[in-house]
Amino acid sequence: MSLNDHMRPLAVLCFAVSLTALAQTPAPGVFTSHNDQARTGQNLNETILTPASVTSSNFGLKFANPVDARIYAQPLYVSNVAIPGKGTHNVVYVATENDTVYAFDADTQAAPLWQTSLLINGGTAVPSSDVWCSDLVPIIGVTATPVIDPTTNTLYVVAKTKEGLSTNPSFFQRLHALDLATGAERPGAPVDIAATVSGRGDGSDGTSIAFDPLWQLNRPGLALVDGVVYIAFGAHCDAPPYHGWLFAYDATQLTPAGVFITTPNGRGGGIWQSGGAIAADASGNLYLSTGNGTFDANLPGGSDLGQSVVKLSQSGAALTVSDYFTPFDQNAAYDNDLGSGGPLALPDQTDAQFPHLLVGAGKEGTIYLLNRDNLGRFCNGCAGDTQIVQSLRYALGANFSTPAIWNSTVYFLAANDVLKAFSLTKGLLSTSPTSQTSKVFDFPGATVSVSANGAANGALLSPNNTAGSFGFRPYVYGPGWYNIDLSVNKTIPIRESVRFTFQAEFLNATNHPTFTFTTGGPPNSLSVQSTSFGQTANGNAFSAARRIEFRANIEF
Repeated sequence: MSLNDHMRPLAVLCFAVSLTALAQTPAPGVFTSHNDQARTGQNLNETILTPASVTSSNFGLKFANPVDARIYAQPLYVSNVAIPGKGTHNVVYVATENDTVYAFDADTQAAPLWQTSLLINGGTAVPSSDVWCSDLVPIIGVTATPVIDPTTNTLYVVAKTKEGLSTNPSFFQRLHALDLATGAERPGAPVDIAATVSGRGDGSDGTSIAFDPLWQLNRPGLALVDGVVYIAFGAHCDAPPYHGWLFAYDATQLTPAGVFITTPNGRGGGIWQSGGAIAADASGNLYLSTGNGTFDANLPGGSDLGQSVVKLSQSGAALTVSDYFTPFDQNAAYDNDLGSGGPLALPDQTDAQFPHLLVGAGKEGTIYLLNRDNLGRFCNGCAGDTQIVQSLRYALGANFSTPAIWNSTVYFLAANDVLKAFSLTKGLLSTSPTSQTSKVFDFPGATVSVSANGAANGALLSPNNTAGSFGFRPYVYGPGWYNIDLSVNKTIPIRESVRFTFQAEFLNATNHPTFTFTTGGPPNSLSVQSTSFGQTANGNAFSAARRIEFRANIEF
């Protein structure tokens, strides 16, 4: 698992197109990750941004507003918000790794309309050194894209915090519910995210597994489906013990409405999707992809769903697995990680044999087109996934994104690859791209969005992630770092159905210290305006001292 940690912005950038006529009724808003709960990436109400108007001469940076830490969450937008004492504004909502949420005027550079800290009880964001992982540095707070309920004017966001004595701290992940107009917490918020489920998998006490708010990472965007907020978790740098978790909370009462763990009797299976939110169809079914981990759901009594696409349904206060798909080669390599990409629930294909389709891809670069009514499960011993609608083997580079669709065309932008368009005709994808860019995009690629006026004037929008190009922050190089982890496993069969496993892990085996720049500030050693620009200090170490762990399991 990787968080695609290119240099993340410490400012909110606003881009605009300059035209003689700018009269347009603002769209109601962008309330969720990738525009809608199906994750199509479509904004079909755009009349100003067109292929003809977006040119190098009239499209560019309008202004930037500073924030207090890095931004990984997608900014969200709501039009015509009445801010007490400040009038009505089109508002951009931004959450940072310092557990701060900002409301900015979307049209004019100015101080925040409001700014709210999610830190409580004297807490702080979590230092990266506490999780032994450098994917997010130097602090970890809000990483996942929030979700907005426009009917109640509420923004839901998850904050990770460290509280208590430095010698014996406690860690929390909390669901906050903020008023869009003021940033104030809704009654009953925040709530601690916590659960204990049955299982004998990694990190269990032999019969149950408790959610660990320190080691689990909320990377996928939050989802709001039929009055329920869904929050998914993977891990920091795949550091064990961890599992994939999905929590459900009633959006009004903020009470638990279900929990799902991907590998209750195994290990791994994180849900991260490179930040993409879980997808949902019109019937409220949920779809997610899991990463490397134990898979045994095809066996009698098996329930572990690592390296799979999983379909879940909400029934009362319970989340239930209703179907799944696992690639035939799920155990062929250690890091082919289907969970690096998010799924897209395609619009209904009325002229197809299978009208309800789902599409996605992982690190292996194979595109999977699935029937949402029968995902296909697992073809044991097969040489391919012939039970699903379609698979395009190695059609992409390593994929760290959610695809987009517009006008029966599906778009992927994988790492070290070109932007590729695949036509969708009678429920099948073209076996090769029908068009593609000449430009190759560096790691990690990108999740693209579509701006269009219905079926006309479609434009694909993507961040430019090539160093030195317009739209990308230049690299600032530190002193360099490395971290070596070692793991030794020994499995001893006792009887046919019983085996003993011993594992020894050496984290930061060479006990090597690593230093990084400070951000936020002051000081801020990534800001050219700071007197500490380019400096590192002893207090900036994000690698922890060597840690040795031993585990023994009896599996039966």
